[in-house]
Amino acid sequence: MELVNCTNCGMLYVKNSIRDICDNCYKEEEEAFDKVNNYLKKKQNRTASMVKVVEDTGVPEELIMKFIRKGRIRLVHFPNLGYPCENCGKPIQNGKLCDDCAKNFRNELEVFEKEQQRQKELAEKNITYYAIDEKYRS
Repeated sequence: MELVNCTNCGMLYVKNSIRDICDNCYKEEEEAFDKVNNYLKKKQNRTASMVKVVEDTGVPEELIMKFIRKGRIRLVHFPNLGYPCENCGKPIQNGKLCDDCAKNFRNELEVFEKEQQRQKELAEKNITYYAIDEKYRS
């Protein structure tokens, strides 16, 4: 048994491998999830934006994003919900980077790899090999 502080409220609790919050905060999160989930189940709310969901449910955006990241809210059914790209903050629905940032990252990686290859080729060209002819050796 290990005692740790709840990441939400700071209260001590016995750590378990399932969650990083105490029982009270877990219950509050579950109530918030139920509220958001029930809201999104209604057909008229399926196209709601994140701002609208937060306004109508009172659940903080950070908590809704936690549900999304954990896969508890599947964005495939909700086209206007998303979470921010970790690089630029643009709303996305999967992964960690938006398409633009991912493309830029790939391009920068390609440039870096080409430069590494060029440096390797230059280093190989500058290698000098010396051969010793035994007849000239004194």
